[in-house]
This record gives sequence, structure tokens and C-alpha cells, in this order.
Amino acid sequence: MCTLSQKEFWLDGLAGQVVTRFPNAKLYRTENGIGASGFPHIGSLADAVRSYGVKLALEKRGLRSEHVAYSDDKDGLRKVPKGTPKELTAYLGRPVSSIPDPWNCHQSYGSHMSGLLLEGLEKLELDFTFLSGTEMYRSGRLNVQIEKILANGEKVGAIIQETTRQEKFTKQIPYLPVCHNCGRIYTTLATSYDKKAVEITYECVGGEIAGRFIAGCGHHGERKISEGEGKLPWKAEFAVRWAALGISFEAYGKELSDSIASNDRICREVLGTEPPVHARYELFLNKGGTKMSKSSGELITHRQWLRYGSPASLRLLMLKRIEGAREVGEEDIPVYMAELDNLEDIYFGIRPASDKSEEPDKKSLYAYTLLQKLPPRAFSHPAYNLLVYLCTIAPPEGRTEFIMSKLKDYGISPLDDEDRSNLIARIGYADNWRCDHGLAPSPINLDSEERKIIAKVIELLSGAQTEEDYQSAAYQSSKALGIDAKTTFRAVYRALLGRDSGPRLGPYISSMGRDEVVRRLKEVLNAESSSSY
Repeated sequence: MCTLSQKEFWLDGLAGQVVTRFPNAKLYRTENGIGASGFPHIGSLADAVRSYGVKLALEKRGLRSEHVAYSDDKDGLRKVPKGTPKELTAYLGRPVSSIPDPWNCHQSYGSHMSGLLLEGLEKLELDFTFLSGTEMYRSGRLNVQIEKILANGEKVGAIIQETTRQEKFTKQIPYLPVCHNCGRIYTTLATSYDKKAVEITYECVGGEIAGRFIAGCGHHGERKISEGEGKLPWKAEFAVRWAALGISFEAYGKELSDSIASNDRICREVLGTEPPVHARYELFLNKGGTKMSKSSGELITHRQWLRYGSPASLRLLMLKRIEGAREVGEEDIPVYMAELDNLEDIYFGIRPASDKSEEPDKKSLYAYTLLQKLPPRAFSHPAYNLLVYLCTIAPPEGRTEFIMSKLKDYGISPLDDEDRSNLIARIGYADNWRCDHGLAPSPINLDSEERKIIAKVIELLSGAQTEEDYQSAAYQSSKALGIDAKTTFRAVYRALLGRDSGPRLGPYISSMGRDEVVRRLKEVLNAESSSSY
């Protein structure tokens, strides 16, 4: 893995490394793999967005570049993912491209799952070339490289053992034929390779799939490589497609580190081609620190995100940084919407970055988040939480126009049709959030202690300037009144949201706007005062 320069934005640094490794390339190809065995999540999309960012960085240098989305749909089904029919158990071990689509809307189970991710790439407005692994094997585009792998099987097995400690391919041929009889791919054992006929002899002996032994059917047969009814193991397959397609860059998750090391060496030492430049990233995690998983169903999808936030906000999540694992949940979407607004203001000089030295980096992040398609000026972007609040008080009929009129009262009016369209989309995200998360304020009856707390918080917020100040105001109020912080936060959330708890207060106030929060807290106090007479 290459070391990124600290003096330039990380995508620009990676593009520089690509050009250094491949100085005479006429076309630079970046790639991401598409796992077709389960439901895609935002981590699956991140692989594509980050590699696509390198494509943009290469084009910024005036170079021709193409992004390839490669579906691993020749892989066998290892588990029946949560949320899919149990009947799929009968197809364990079969290539996902040969399994019928349970939902009857695609040619196969594999194309259904690939299609979900491709939908995500399209909604994120990425321009890409789609390649099916199944079709690549059948078309013969990988045959030259496959033959080199099989002709050097012992060397390939030794490299895999040295890089991954897996001894399996020092004892068997690195090829997985599809059984003619049962159609499974992980139950076959390649026993010999006829170099002249370019043909594999195999036995269907059974194999362990995801910790479960699947019995073989006992069939003995032959497979010609030209049939495309077989595949290489991952430990060697990446190298073959990199060499065949001329891939210049591919990012990868840290769980694939050993496979990448193996494939890099095979690319150089067996195929005689330089492997692509890489960047290793850590995974997105669910709240609580568990890994997002296609098979377990524990994930957040692009459809969920795009119900509440813009495509740009999701791209921001993925491009903000590449290193370090992050926990992600729906509650983070308003935060990323607010951060995108802040980046836009910095880019257009509406406000400075809090740290002047970070301004170039933030401007680059904004430009890449918008796929280098920059608007001529900043759009109107009222705080997300303000829009949620307005959605809760808007009448069912004429909701959008009611909210637009309220925004006008706050000094926010669209400048043209494009700005108006963007603003209506933002109202739609906020209204979806309001519908699904039930943030409509409930009737509030503050007791005398809560009224004292709210009054003190208003006093301290009036002089606060930053998220840290806003968060601190609650703690300072607790200290001044001699009460525990939990009681203070509960009173503030009840006043603002009609609930006993809510999002982290500092970022919430920053997103909502300090003055708007103070105004709403004062409204609550005034309403309480009026009702006491």
C-alpha cells in the first residue's frame, strides 16, 4: 500500500502515484468489485466512490480515465443472506449467476444483487462501465492470463502460501471448475491440467462452505477453460483481471490485505504486469461497532440514506477520509447534510474554515464530493433540523409552500429555479425524516426546575460560538444550578423536541442555528408563562 502525501488532498496524492507507476498509459482504469452474493450496503458503495474519486483526480490532470464496476457473479453462494427466501439453501455452492432470481425481476440471483449496487452507483451519479465476471470468463477475455496461472501453478501456490499462509494451492491446481452434474463450484477438486488441450480434469468431492460441509455429487469430468465454466480463487483472480483490463487503481478493505498482497505478487511474478496502485480503507460499522454484512442483513443501504439525505451527503461520508473505521447510522445523515453546507460556505468564501490551514483540503473535499461539477454559487441551505421542525408544524395541504413562506420570513429565499428545486428536495428529505422518526413536538409541560434550567441555558447559549460552546452551555448550567447534567439535557430535549432524549446537543444546535434554538427555547418559556395565568 502506498503512503499518501500530507501536502495534497488524498485523491490527488493517489492520482500522482498512479501516474508515477504507469507514466505512459493512454487510458487509466480504476476499478471496484461488486459482491453479488448478498444485499449491498453503503460500505459496498464506498469502494466504488473512492476509486471513482481517483478517476476524477486523473481527469483533473488532463488524463483519459475510465471507471470499471466488476461484478464477482461467478462466485458461489456461501450463505443464505437474511431477508432472502430459505429455499436458496438448495443452491449453496452454486455460482450466483446460475441461481434463479427469487424475486423474478432479473435473469439470476447474482444479477439481482449486482443490480441493487449498480442502482446505487447511478443514484450517486457515477459514470462507469459494468463488467460481469461470468461474462468475462465466458467471453475468453481472461483466457491468456488464466493459462499463465495454470501453467505456473506451483509458483502461484507458493506465492499464496508465502503471503496468506494458505497451503491449499501448493497441493492442488488453483482453479475451481463448475460441476457438470450438480452445478456447484466449491465442491470440485481440479486434479490435473492438460496444457495442450487447455483443459481441467476434476472430481466433485465436496467442500466446506462458510463453516458447513457440502457433500459433492461424486461426478468426474473435464472442463475446457474456453467454456468459462469455472473460476480462479480470489488469491489469484484479482491479478488476472487487473492484467487483462489494464487496471491502474483499486481500493480495498483491510480484510482483503492478504489477498491483495498475493495478487500483487502474482501480477508481477507470473503475469509480468505491474499491479494497480492501492489504498486500503477500514470498514463502516453499525452503531455499536458491529461490521456491516451482506449476509447478516446488519447494514444501512443507499436507499435508506437517500430517503433522508442528498447523494452529495452520502459521497461526503465516503470521501471525507479513507483511513479509520467509522460507526454509521441513520442519525448521522442530518450531520453530514450540515457538514456539506459548511463545506459549501467555505468553498464560496461565505465563511472561513475554523482552521485556516485546513481550508484548501476542505475546498478539495467539497469539489470531489460534487464530482468536480461545481455550481456557480452556493445554494440556499437552511439547517436540516430547522426544516424538520417546520415540517412538523406545516399543514397537510400546501406543506411545501407553507415552509417556503416561513423560510422567507427567516430571510431565506431561492434565487432562481435551480435553487428552488434544490430547496424543495431538501424539504423532502426533512419531511421523510419527520415521517419516519416521529420528531413532531408533543405538548410540553415544564415544571419549575425545568423552567429555571431552560432560562439558564438560554443565558449561556447567547454568548456561545462553537459546537463545543453549545455542549458546554448545558454542563455549565448544571454546575450553576447545582444539578446533574442528565436532568439539564432532559429539560432541553423536552423543550426542543418534546422527548426526554435526542441527538448530541452541540452538533444539533450547530445544525439548527444557535439563534433559532434560542428563539424556540424562549417560545417554550413564553408559552408556559401564558398558560400559568
